[in-house]
Amino acid sequence: MKKYLGLIAAGAFTAMSAVPMAVASTADYPAKPIKIVVPFAPGGSTDVLIRLIGPRLAERLGQPVVVENKAGAAATIGADYVSRANPDGYTLLAASAHHTIGQAVFPKLNYRVDQSFAPIGTIAMVPNLVVVNGKVPAKSVDELVALTKADPDKYNYASAGSGSAHHLIGELFKQRTGAELTHIPYSGSGPAVTGLLSEQVQVMFDTVPSALPHIKSGSTRVLATTTAKRSSALPDTPTLNELGLDGFDVGTWMGLAAPSGTPEEIVQRLNRELVAIINTPEVSDQLLRGGMEPMPSTPDELTERISKEVGAFQALVEKAQLKIE
Repeated sequence: MKKYLGLIAAGAFTAMSAVPMAVASTADYPAKPIKIVVPFAPGGSTDVLIRLIGPRLAERLGQPVVVENKAGAAATIGADYVSRANPDGYTLLAASAHHTIGQAVFPKLNYRVDQSFAPIGTIAMVPNLVVVNGKVPAKSVDELVALTKADPDKYNYASAGSGSAHHLIGELFKQRTGAELTHIPYSGSGPAVTGLLSEQVQVMFDTVPSALPHIKSGSTRVLATTTAKRSSALPDTPTLNELGLDGFDVGTWMGLAAPSGTPEEIVQRLNRELVAIINTPEVSDQLLRGGMEPMPSTPDELTERISKEVGAFQALVEKAQLKIE
């Protein structure tokens, strides 16, 4: 009996001892480099944004922040990788609207964006644009639609991958306008833009930061914005809503998330640092100049956004009869 009681006491002591160790581990965070997984190829909007935020986050946390690109399958490969990482705050996901869309269009994912992650916060909202190669004669959305109807086999549109935001917007555009466009998926926004510039495709529903340099150079032409509000970087460009597509409002938010189970103290610490970075005049101005609308949030606000979008995009996918190649 005494031996039995001794085992219980020893077990209790061990359990109690583990508590301060866990607290100490959280309090010491971060004690080693942090990795942010960008689920797209280098050069796209998400990659550009994280490489802007990463060094500043490293300065505030006192540890290196390494950016690792894991592209493919419309951002789901990178998300799957992070969902299986240790929930210790050292492996983070560059999360975006692509992931809430992916939840709707890929029914057999190994994770759920609304369950497998601990949202940290949003960074920015990025409007998407209807962009054409500079050699396409269309100067307006109506002219583009007319061209595609007159020659259905000639016009293709690029996306960052099947099931990406670019893809969903393209399919919705086709549904609402009757445009005859063939979808050509790439492994990310960067390769898709290369396809547009090289005339492999004629149209893209790209984000402002990715598209802006080529619009300014004249290599491409912007016809409309896909969000309800005009882009601060392109205030003279009308929205699709203004052009008669009532209720057309799809953009790409970007933020950070950790694997589900990450300690709340770590999530809150990362959120505080992220919000502070976004609110600095230097970063805020740089985001706006690059076509990104600063949008800091709390973890709860991002959690709510993800929950709402999963349901909304599921309805949109069903209505658009979106098919993944």
